[in-house]
Amino acid sequence: MKAIQISAPGADFELVNREIPEPNAGELLIKVQACGVCHGEAILKGGHFPGLTYPRIPGHEVIGTISKSGPDVSGWQIGQRVGVGWHGGHCFNCPACRRGEFPACNRNLVTGITVDGGYAEYMVARSEAVVSIPQELDAIEGAPLLCAGRTVFGALKSSGARGGELVAIHGIGGLGHLAIQYSRNLGFKTIAISRGTDKEELSLKLGAHAYLDTSSGGTAEELQKMGGARVILCTAPNSRAIAELIDGLGRDGTIIIVSAPQDMMQFHPGLLLKGNRSISGWVSGNIEEAIHFSLLSGAMPMIETFPLEQAAIAFDKMMAAKVRFRAVLKIG
Repeated sequence: MKAIQISAPGADFELVNREIPEPNAGELLIKVQACGVCHGEAILKGGHFPGLTYPRIPGHEVIGTISKSGPDVSGWQIGQRVGVGWHGGHCFNCPACRRGEFPACNRNLVTGITVDGGYAEYMVARSEAVVSIPQELDAIEGAPLLCAGRTVFGALKSSGARGGELVAIHGIGGLGHLAIQYSRNLGFKTIAISRGTDKEELSLKLGAHAYLDTSSGGTAEELQKMGGARVILCTAPNSRAIAELIDGLGRDGTIIIVSAPQDMMQFHPGLLLKGNRSISGWVSGNIEEAIHFSLLSGAMPMIETFPLEQAAIAFDKMMAAKVRFRAVLKIG
């Protein structure tokens, strides 16, 4: 089979031929149809994860069909459409697993990071990490829902915001353009926030009730004029910009960070004491819930497709924010 691998930290993407892997006990062999290109791949490429081993095949937004089943697998059928996201499996035995908190497993696997992922014609996956994909979901269009979609949908769904309350989406990119759609369809008064005016028209088309340009300053003050935000979902990895939004929160408002800023965030603690505000992070969510909500509401990612052989081009464009808005590898 053809696959893209990374042989060492900092190495380039490499197209290789490998034997089709055999599923072991508790595993499924999946014939990959599509795999999204996500910022999480930078962790593998840069070696930014403890205990990484190489070579490794990246990719954790995978949709395909079951080709073969290993021993001790039940509940799945050959030919069934399935997907695999960031969570690659868990032990069932640690304290977190016994509480049902499988993503917090002490020995959890990460697809495309600690085990091989979907930048390949075939991949193996733990059966407990596989999710069902409805027939009506297009594999290429739906692949980004396995990570980007479930993250922002999960963050909004779990935010505590109620219908009619003000929710601001900061950053209109691969995550943000989905978050606007989810926010509007969840019944929130949705405010899109970005730098410049080039994304204003699209934001309004996607469902935002209003657009704020941070380059003109006073964004927090504008949010306060609207009553203050119950939630500001930050999808842009800019620590300074996030800090400048804190004073746009209403009482009991929260900033939820789903991006991965590299710089320290500096702000006066009094801004949180003012109005019982908070800042939290979110990296989880239920994939199947996000998919079903997307199908029901019509909230879908805007994508640009690439063949497997152009994975490096897709990754570079994604990292440079030159993809509108999610890159997907068309494989099967």
